[in-house]
Amino acid sequence: MLDRVRLAGRRPGENRGKNAHKGNDVTRPDAEKKDSPFARKINDSRRLACAIARLIEDRHGRDVVVLELAGISPVALHFVIGTGTSEPQIRAIAREAESLGKTSGYSLFGRAGTRQGRWVVVDFVDVVLHLFDEEYRSFYDLELLWGDAPKIDWQEPKMPDSKP
Repeated sequence: MLDRVRLAGRRPGENRGKNAHKGNDVTRPDAEKKDSPFARKINDSRRLACAIARLIEDRHGRDVVVLELAGISPVALHFVIGTGTSEPQIRAIAREAESLGKTSGYSLFGRAGTRQGRWVVVDFVDVVLHLFDEEYRSFYDLELLWGDAPKIDWQEPKMPDSKP
């Protein structure tokens, strides 16, 4: 994943200013239109990210956060960040998230960290899941790194319908 950030030509979380979401290489002109293909892609991605967040909570994960990176970074549209209490739990949640992504129509781009189980990344391109143990979560602090990304209220099922 870090290679994708380097290819984008900027550091993760780098702020491009107050109007970073307007007209940069990440957004598209039709993103503001609710029925545009890009807007539907963002809504579908948000739907999967929120479903993964609920999965983490259902499996007793903690401190679940969904960040919307659309318009901020070309790395992904959404990050889901959660903390597990043990390595087996983290690996099990990652496997279930992979299944959920596949049943939602997303292909798995890659996964990393499943062997060690302290920081597992499951990458669906538009949605990237980061599962940490407590020590790694506090050390890497992705919420601070991506501090300019808005948090999504994943506990509320208030998402726009992507189908007309």
